[in-house]
Amino acid sequence: MNTTEPFKRSPCAIANSLDIVGDKWSLLVVRDLLHGKRTYGELANSRERIPTNILAERLKRLQAAGIVVGTAYQQHPVRYAYALTPKGKALGDVLLAFVRWGKQHIPGTMAIKQEPARASSAGSPATKHRARTSRE
Repeated sequence: MNTTEPFKRSPCAIANSLDIVGDKWSLLVVRDLLHGKRTYGELANSRERIPTNILAERLKRLQAAGIVVGTAYQQHPVRYAYALTPKGKALGDVLLAFVRWGKQHIPGTMAIKQEPARASSAGSPATKHRARTSRE
């Protein structure tokens, strides 16, 4: 008896990988987790400014795919810390290949050194404004 689900489009490894992480945000979430960001606020505060509704959906999708795991660290309200599973960490090689390709073929691109993770809810509004302005 075959218990595997049929492929959405084909058995092509590239097509199936793109079905999971082929949108414009998922690999950036993985990148940020690889660089030490853990909370929703830290992920939302990334340089690319992922819209919060999309971030929530991508985290759910990545968890369903076994790439990310969320662990509650606060109960009221419930807040989660996110981490990559071994399957998610293996995407680091994919991201390095993207960095190499981009640096070679897209003039002016570089590997971005990540700033220390900061939750968007931490600090005063003035601190947030200074942090936002310093990255722009």
